[in-house]
Amino acid sequence: MNAAAIRVLIADDQELVRMGFRLILGAQPGIEVIGEAADGAACVELARRLRPDVCLVDIRMPKLDGLDVTRALAGPGVHTPMRVVVITTFDQDDYVHTALRNGACGFLLKDAPPSLLIEAVRAAARGDALVSPAVTVRLLKELSSTRPDPDAACPLTERELDVARLVAVGRTNQEICDQLVVSLSTVKTHLANIQQKIDARNRVEIAAWAWERGMVRER
Repeated sequence: MNAAAIRVLIADDQELVRMGFRLILGAQPGIEVIGEAADGAACVELARRLRPDVCLVDIRMPKLDGLDVTRALAGPGVHTPMRVVVITTFDQDDYVHTALRNGACGFLLKDAPPSLLIEAVRAAARGDALVSPAVTVRLLKELSSTRPDPDAACPLTERELDVARLVAVGRTNQEICDQLVVSLSTVKTHLANIQQKIDARNRVEIAAWAWERGMVRER
């Protein structure tokens, strides 16, 4: 057992889904699946006992659904909140809003590629957040209806703005590298600078900032 590995708990009422997640994550260096739960109540009990670094939680489960599980493990008032990534086949906006409000640090659709699942787990483990690109764009696009202040100064450089706009349309770090023809370390440096300058905790808040200010070009 690698003491430095990201310890993951998987909760889903479908055994084949749990098996698939375990196979994908277990094959990654630095990630270890330490438990599985087939219902929400078992997930909460197991999470509180094992204290995983990241909980992968399905929305629709018996006994407690994923939103209630998220609130129990990471919601307001939880003394030592855990990092929860919600995974579902359902992409209704109200689920996304509620999951994030209840403390989720990620929201993925089950048809997301394995690379995005892995990135979401790693992002959650380091205290960041990742939401499926399709969900992010639709959810945050609602914010673009607000009128930005034309006189407000932008604290970002032109290249940082390029990165922020790509984050806002759901691009991963690697996709940003490819599009801007820069290294991964350069992208990470830009993201860190952007977060500091606009006081954002994660890439979801960077995306919200860009949409709110009308800085995203339609694609």
